[in-house]
Parts: sequence; structure tokens; C-alpha cells
Amino acid sequence: MDIWTLNLRHLHAVERIARLGTVNAAAGAVNLSQPAITQALARLEAMLELPLFERRHDGMIPTRAGDILAARVAAALAHVRSPHVTMPRMRAMLAVAETGSYTGASQATGLSVPSIHRAVTDLSLAMRRALVTRRGKFAMTTEAGNQLARELRLAQVELEAALSEVQALRGHETRRIAIGAMPLSRARILPAAVARFLARRPQVRLTIVEGSRTELVEPLRSGVLDVMVGALRDPLTEPDLVQHRLFDDVPGFYARRGHPLSGTAPDAADLARFPFTLAPRGTPLRDGFEGYFSDQGLPLPAVPIESGSAMMIRQVLMGTDFITLLSPDQVSVELEAGWLEPLARLPERFARTIGMTIRASLLPTEVQAEFFADLEAAAGDCA
Repeated sequence: MDIWTLNLRHLHAVERIARLGTVNAAAGAVNLSQPAITQALARLEAMLELPLFERRHDGMIPTRAGDILAARVAAALAHVRSPHVTMPRMRAMLAVAETGSYTGASQATGLSVPSIHRAVTDLSLAMRRALVTRRGKFAMTTEAGNQLARELRLAQVELEAALSEVQALRGHETRRIAIGAMPLSRARILPAAVARFLARRPQVRLTIVEGSRTELVEPLRSGVLDVMVGALRDPLTEPDLVQHRLFDDVPGFYARRGHPLSGTAPDAADLARFPFTLAPRGTPLRDGFEGYFSDQGLPLPAVPIESGSAMMIRQVLMGTDFITLLSPDQVSVELEAGWLEPLARLPERFARTIGMTIRASLLPTEVQAEFFADLEAAAGDCA
């Protein structure tokens, strides 16, 4: 069962019944007749194979499934924010936004090109905004279309979470967590949290997407990812995101074993005599690097090689006299193997805060909340 078989107006009626307590009150709130709502509710319960309400003489009391569905529908409608959005229109708009053409949207959904074009056009007319413009064979979303598509994706995420949570009540585990892993999280904290979580929840599907913050932040904001783990930003520039601290990390300077500075307790001037391979500008590590040498009144050392890959940096270091600045966790394997060695640490004032970033609107599912708790526990173990 997928969300596209559902009727958004009928789901709204379910949410109203849960909030108001009677079918009659819900009918007035969603402008549907009482018989229509009763029939829609019966069909939905048959599809889910679970009752959503206990019928009593004084009203309707939501079951556990009803509570889950109502909360998720309310969250989805908060993103939709328009009575003109229907499930067919939502599906068509998202497909066009994601594929960039009506033909691609047709192939992705199995719907005909005319039906997709009509749904998007009707939605644009109803909302009195141009959502898509044609450029040859391509259909490009406008700024308004991009914003609407993001909100509709978040609504889709809420409805998919509703179905998976309800199915879990029947013993059918379909839940998933999509995790954005920034470089620092991959060394210890994320693997530790995943191992802890899967020991209890082996049937939950985890998807881990690696990348820099720049690569991961938009998928997080649009609902493709549920959480992003890595160095936090200060200040946070996206108002729709929130950050949660897990631990503080103090980076250090590392080089190959046998480097000319090995065993010398080098100061900033000593380090500055050698070239560096570092993460790109704008990352917390690079900011710490620049701040350290600037505070010492020294010109910045040369950085001929920029890379966000710890593996690439390791290979550069092992064959040269380059130095890098990384978290101890990122080079723990290399240190244990004797390939690299520490030269010096940054002062404590350059510590980075490592944590998780989620959407401000996120209503965590049961398994998401458990995974977030496991991240906190793993941070405590790794600190």
C-alpha cells in the first residue's frame, strides 16, 4: 500500500474526527457529508486492516493506529496548507519537479502525460502562481514551484511515515531511517549508534548517505534525509533546521611517521613551514586551521591540495611531508597501524561541536526517536 491510493480530503476527515470526537463535527469541518465520511473511514480501515476508532454512544475514540494516523495527517496538512492540493496533484507536481519533464514524470509514475500536465496546470491555476515553465522538452519549476515541491515532499514523508507506523502495529516492519553522514561522523559515533540500534531493531532499514554538509543539507530540508550527523554550524543559517549537540571534538595536526617534525613538539611557526592538505574553505576544520595561524600572527601555510576525503588525505600524507588537520577519530585506524602520527593539537578554544541536525518540523517516529537516543549514547561512549 502506498500513499497515492489515499484521498487527502478523507485523511483530513480522519484527523478531524480524532480531534473533534464525532463524525458529525468532522463533516462540518471538512465540508463532506456524514455518510461520505463514514464510508471513507470504513474503506480506509479495510485497507489498513486495523480499526482507527472505537465507536461509542458518546463519540469516537481513536485507537493507537488512529492516533498515529491523525498526528501524521495533521503534520502533512501543515505543509500542504492549501485546500487545492489533492493526492493526484501532489503526485504530479512532485514527479515533474523531480524528473524535470512531463515525459519523465509519466515514466516515473505510470500516469499519462496529459493527466500529469492537467494536474499541474490545475494546481497552478488554483494557487494563482506559475509553478512550472516549459523550456523545450524540459519542465522547469519556478521559485514558487520549488518551494511548493519542498513542502509537498515533506507532506509525502509524513504520510509515508503514517503508513509505515500503522503497518508496524500489525507486525509488518516497513520503517526506514535515512541518515546524512558528514566526514567526522563516519569514524566512530555513527557506526557505534548503528550497531546499537540494529541490535534491537534488525528489521528497520537504514540508508546512510555520505557527503559534505553542502551536499546533504538540501536533501535534509526536503525530507529525503531524516537526520544529518557531523560538525554543527554556528550560527545556523537555515531557520527550518535545528541542531542538537552530541560532543565536542578537538582536531589535531597529523603527518606521516618519520616526518621531519616527528618528536619535536612543533609550534605554529614550525608547522607553517610545511604544505597542508585540508578540507575545503567554509568547513569548520578549515576555519579552525585559519583561526589558529591568524591568532599566532603568521601567514597561512600553503594548501596545495583540498579534499574532504580522509582516505585521500591519508594517501597524500604517507608519500609526502604534507601535514593535515583532522579529528583524532578520523585517523584512529591510521594511528593504530603506525602510518600516521600526531604532531600537535589545536587549543581547546578551537574545539568543534559535533551533533545531529534535523528539520524543525520533524515529528520523530518511534524508531527515529530510538536512533537519536542511540546517537546520544554512542557520543557518551566516544567522548
